[in-house]
Amino acid sequence: MAKLIEGSYGDALFELALEQNELDSVAEQVDILAQSFAENPELLKLLNHPKISKEEKVSVIENIFKGRFSDDIVGFLVIITQKDRGAEIENILDYFQAKVREYKKIGVARVVSATELTAEQKARVEQKLLQQTAYESFEVDYSVDASLIGGMVIRIGDRVVDSSIRTKLDSMTKNLRKVSLS
Repeated sequence: MAKLIEGSYGDALFELALEQNELDSVAEQVDILAQSFAENPELLKLLNHPKISKEEKVSVIENIFKGRFSDDIVGFLVIITQKDRGAEIENILDYFQAKVREYKKIGVARVVSATELTAEQKARVEQKLLQQTAYESFEVDYSVDASLIGGMVIRIGDRVVDSSIRTKLDSMTKNLRKVSLS
């Protein structure tokens, strides 16, 4: 059900931004808005509090966001609040951001390596990702996990490429345990 809600509202905002030819502006505002909610969890609690009336919540939204964000964004937040979807705001914004990246052919990858990669190695990884996918650019999150021993693990959405030494050793261990020396 939550996927349906975030998709419905996220798609509506995306279509509005496209229709008005303001996708970049709306996307930038949504990024700032998502960051604001992440940094201020109390605001989300207030917008989801059952004892605060919808009118009071709408008033809070207008006081905080009016003049700082476009009327479309403020109106969007008001609609979400009036429909009692405040608990889904972060998911809706995440969905919208993913939709924008998909539209602009921007891939999101997570690369975990055994050691810190140099700028040159990162550039080669990104180049390889561009060659192997239909994306035109990538947002890559790099991290280090020494337990990989060597190699790396790359995640793009639900696809995983694991070329780590740890995984290869685990696989060899399983295969050796299957060998019977009778």
